[in-house]
Amino acid sequence: MNRKIFVRTVLVAAILLIASALYTLPYYVTKPGMAKELEPIIQVSGADEEQGSFMLTTVRMGKANIYSYLIAKWSKYQEIYPETSIRSEDETDEEYNVRQLHLMDGSKNNAIKIAYDKAGKEVAYQYLGVYVLDVLKGMPAAKDLKAGDQIVQVDDVRFKSAQEFMDYINGKKAGDVIDLVFKREGKENKVSIPLQTFKDDSSRVGIGISLDDYQKVIPNPEISIDTDQIGGPSAGLMFSLEIYNQLTEGDITRGYDIAGTGTISDDGKVGPIGGIQQKIVAADNSGAEIFFAPNENGAAGSNYEEAMIAAKDIKTKMKIIPVDSFNDALQYLSKIKGTKK
Repeated sequence: MNRKIFVRTVLVAAILLIASALYTLPYYVTKPGMAKELEPIIQVSGADEEQGSFMLTTVRMGKANIYSYLIAKWSKYQEIYPETSIRSEDETDEEYNVRQLHLMDGSKNNAIKIAYDKAGKEVAYQYLGVYVLDVLKGMPAAKDLKAGDQIVQVDDVRFKSAQEFMDYINGKKAGDVIDLVFKREGKENKVSIPLQTFKDDSSRVGIGISLDDYQKVIPNPEISIDTDQIGGPSAGLMFSLEIYNQLTEGDITRGYDIAGTGTISDDGKVGPIGGIQQKIVAADNSGAEIFFAPNENGAAGSNYEEAMIAAKDIKTKMKIIPVDSFNDALQYLSKIKGTKK
């Protein structure tokens, strides 16, 4: 009898454990990811070899189940976020992933522009169309379009910006039909879509999409960046530093392993990101010696201040450097004395 009770208890425990792993909760869990060297990811034609390295830092994120939720509750550098704070209302997993990859594309474009301009190299842009970020349920576009589609023509008009597209649509009224030409996976498609008023604003008409500009950067010399499905804009600063280092003579790493994070705008300003403390842990685990953190112009609770709190807590030997711009990072690197390696 005791043996039967033991076996049943084990089976029940196993079933509960499996169920806790499979049943997802309306939360996401984030944890420290890794610091990934950028030189193998970014290749500029004719670049010098680096002695040190620039590294992007990542945060791992996944849907919470009962097991991961409880672990995160008791883990210092794991965070729990409500699903609604990660994805916008009615946004699907596919639409969220498309939005993150598009943000990464924009980050790469800005990084290339900043680095090439600073290095005195040529860079141009080709406008490819309007990029569909997501499609609103219950609106006309939901039948024909999906996140990631590229609208290249409306009626007989080709636009030079998403704003021009919106201005054209705003000049029409509910019930009007527009003819769209869009690309999906490299193939052109044509569809006619009626305009409709928005539920939350009856004075506006549209087809029901969130959109952005879609551009292709054309640099000289050529560059390739393989982000391997890494999403989001937070690697912008580190991209720009790696690209600049490959474009110019010498090695601005001075032999050090340098990690960091921060968005980069098209004028070189560094912006804040999420998960800064988790990225400090990731960089320390990967052996980084210097870490660039967004300073937010010295604002209270800035990424830099949060980074310093984590750095002291884990007793890292990394130097945490506050930066507000691409130039701030370059100026710091120019003052490093000697070469480590």
